[in-house]
Amino acid sequence: MLKFYKREISPIMPKSCRYIPTCSEYSMIAYKKYGVVKGTVLTAWRLCRCNPLGQSSVLL
Repeated sequence: MLKFYKREISPIMPKSCRYIPTCSEYSMIAYKKYGVVKGTVLTAWRLCRCNPLGQSSVLL
């Protein structure tokens, strides 16, 4: 699903991620490093912070 997003959806969306690496790249790293359960939790937490109302950019 992440590969589909990066290949098909991300190129047509405006650049809006507050973080480096981007949230989708971070998610791929989290899934590879921590597995599905913890990777999903970390990805959800990251996405909650990556919005206009979130706090200042903090790299993980």
